[in-house]
Amino acid sequence: MADMQAFRAAVDDWASGGSGGAASELAAHLDVRTAVLLEGPSDLAAVEALAARRGRDLAAEGVCVVSMGGAMSVARYTDLLGPPGLGLRLTGLCDERERPFYDRALERAGAPRRGFFVCVADLEDELIRALGTATIEEILRAEGDLRSWETFVRQPAQHGRPRQQQLRRFLGTKKGRKIRYGRLLVEALAPDRAPAPLDDLLASL
Repeated sequence: MADMQAFRAAVDDWASGGSGGAASELAAHLDVRTAVLLEGPSDLAAVEALAARRGRDLAAEGVCVVSMGGAMSVARYTDLLGPPGLGLRLTGLCDERERPFYDRALERAGAPRRGFFVCVADLEDELIRALGTATIEEILRAEGDLRSWETFVRQPAQHGRPRQQQLRRFLGTKKGRKIRYGRLLVEALAPDRAPAPLDDLLASL
C-alpha cells in the first residue's frame, strides 16, 4: 500500500529532474493537502518527533513533511508542490539568514508567506536554548557522546565560544548526529517548552 514515504521519494525524484507523474498520482491517492518544507533531515526528525509527542498522525491528516536537502532548493520545491505544481498548501521552517530566499520563492510560486516560521539561527539553536546547555550535556552523557563532547570543547577553535554555540557546532560534526539529536532533543522538552517556531508550525497544521 502506498504511503507518505513513497510520496516523499517521488517528490525528491521529481525535484532531481524526474517525471512528476508518480508524485501527482500518490498525492491524489493519499489525499495530500499540505507540504511542510524543511531544510534538512534533522529538522524533519524534530517535527515528526513533536507531532508524535502530541498524538498527531500527520500522514493521516494529509500532511507530508519534506526534507529539501538545503535552503537553496526552496524555489524548486515551492514550484513543484505549490500553486504552479500540485497545488498543495505550503508551510515550513526557515532560518533568519535564509528568509529572503524563501520570500522570493514563495512570491514566485504565488504561495502565501504566513505559513512559514523563522528560527533565529536554526532549529538546533532553538532547541538548545529551550532545553538549556546543562540538559543537553546530560542527554549527551545518556547517549554515550560525553567523551566526544569533552574532547571537542578542548579544541583551540572552541576556546572562548559560548557553550550554546559549541553545542550547536558539535551536533553537526558527525554524519547522522544532527538527525538523531533532532529527535532526542524534542523528546526531552517539557510539554510547554517547544521553541516558538516549531510550536507555531505544529499548531498551524
